Amino acid sequence: MPDEEADATAPVDPGGWLALSPDDAREAAWDALRTVYDPELYLDVVTLGLVYEVRAESDKLVVEMTMTTPGCPASEVLPEMARVAIDDALSGAVPVDVRVVWDPPWSPAMIDRDAARALGFRVQ
Repeated sequence: MPDEEADATAPVDPGGWLALSPDDAREAAWDALRTVYDPELYLDVVTLGLVYEVRAESDKLVVEMTMTTPGCPASEVLPEMARVAIDDALSGAVPVDVRVVWDPPWSPAMIDRDAARALGFRVQ
């Protein structure tokens, strides 16, 4: 008889999509990204407007995000933090590919309006 504990931890579907719909995975990814904080501004990457897209591709979840500047000191850490947060939220059910993109370039106008006000930016 197979070990039941081992069976409980085995993936139901190697691609992950049988256990979790792409829409549910995207929603969980957005929620997870709200827990990833920029170490300098102390705001999450979604509120900062750093996440441009979360989409399901055939065998993975793709996140396109940017940094505040190309020389951002957190440029190596934030994408990995985002990947780990999503991977944890999805219990590893779906591979996660976080891609740093530079187009469009980030600007303070991308920050959530309430957060921008709290940081002292004038919001139109």
